[in-house]
Amino acid sequence: MRASGSSNGAAISEKKAISTLPANSPQWETQAYYFLAGSALEGQTREAGDSALPGVRGDFPALHQTVNGKPLVWLDNAATTHKPQAVIDTVARFYAHDNSNVHRGAHALAKRATDAYEGARKTVAAFIGAPSPEQIVWVRGATEAINLVAQSFGRRFVGPGDEVMITTLEHHSNIVPWQMLCEATGAALRIVPIGDEGELLLGEYAKMLSSRTKIVAVTQVSNVLGTVVPIHEVTGMAHAVGAKVLVDGAQAVQHMPVNVTALDADFYAFSGHKLFGPTGIGVLYGKRNLLEEMPPWQGGGSMIDRVTFEKTTYAGLPAKFEAGTGHLAGAPGLAAAIEYVTAVGLETIAAQEHRLMSRGREALSAVPGLRHLTHDPGAVSMLSFVIPGVAAERIGAFLDREGLAVRAGHHCAQPLLRRLGLAAAVRASVALYNTLDEMDALAAALQRGVRTSWE
Repeated sequence: MRASGSSNGAAISEKKAISTLPANSPQWETQAYYFLAGSALEGQTREAGDSALPGVRGDFPALHQTVNGKPLVWLDNAATTHKPQAVIDTVARFYAHDNSNVHRGAHALAKRATDAYEGARKTVAAFIGAPSPEQIVWVRGATEAINLVAQSFGRRFVGPGDEVMITTLEHHSNIVPWQMLCEATGAALRIVPIGDEGELLLGEYAKMLSSRTKIVAVTQVSNVLGTVVPIHEVTGMAHAVGAKVLVDGAQAVQHMPVNVTALDADFYAFSGHKLFGPTGIGVLYGKRNLLEEMPPWQGGGSMIDRVTFEKTTYAGLPAKFEAGTGHLAGAPGLAAAIEYVTAVGLETIAAQEHRLMSRGREALSAVPGLRHLTHDPGAVSMLSFVIPGVAAERIGAFLDREGLAVRAGHHCAQPLLRRLGLAAAVRASVALYNTLDEMDALAAALQRGVRTSWE
């Protein structure tokens, strides 16, 4: 792995500015971590040689291909990220060398596989500031993590007359499981509104909270607008009325430091494939007392203590929630992704993404008719837009012919788009391996599309 822990002079200056904030400070998230006023990067984004993070792009083999005869420009990172060679090698090495089920075997491969699987759990716990690896539950992704909490915590603690609260910003995976729970239990689903620029209306949220609120489920970063939700305030206000909080961190952990202890989140969920790791692996963190009180969600092997035809007793944490065979290679693959990101440095990544977002906004503003949906200068990763009169899918198809991969559609956030008066939008989303030149290429392609009527 070739991971650069530093960048050019501008990035280093930005890193020094960021480093004045402690890693567990609420300002890491309420100030969107890296979009600091008076950034040393402002006015320097067009300097020669600062287009890419040194040594990073070469680590991602999928980036070095052509699409429709054009070099691939991958700007669909909010949907999934590409994988560094270190992750690919880790997964391949597991299957080639260590392939075995975990925990049960008495042989050497079982021990190696178990060590890798449980070692990865420790890596995740350290990465997000969890007090113990036992509070890390392996799941397929953030969607399964949210469903687990909805079905296990929800069925135990939510009933008729209670309320579940979500926000207008949510991905469908943080809407539908709660709708299903409310339909099954007779609870009510309440929606916290947003303002015209995508900001969560905390005053309205405060008015909606009551002793009936049992759980608040909220994204940390919007997958459409990049809005950073002030999780400390949201969590503190919920806890004041006795409610629990689940944070969907699928769009956060790859962009900013996360410390679940400092956030005081009751549950935290994220997916490996958005963090440069394998698909099919994700994480649910929960406070120990809650996980211990919650019943298992699924039954089967691994999650039991003793089984008879009369009664089954369950294993302790985290096995109680891990029925069957998990993604054995995916866990060490995710650990390798975390180690890669840590080696590059979240501060370095954040500084690069700040440059990308600034250049992207500037470049897209020159496209005739383009309407920005991402307004907040502290927004993370997302450059979402529409061009009135041109279908988002048509723009996406045109860009694909130009070698640019973006997302076009409702982004699994239909209620949010309806709040914005839209049915679909185009989303370009950036990651650590994108370059300033790619931001310019996106804008230039859009300008060609306007000139040629998208033919």
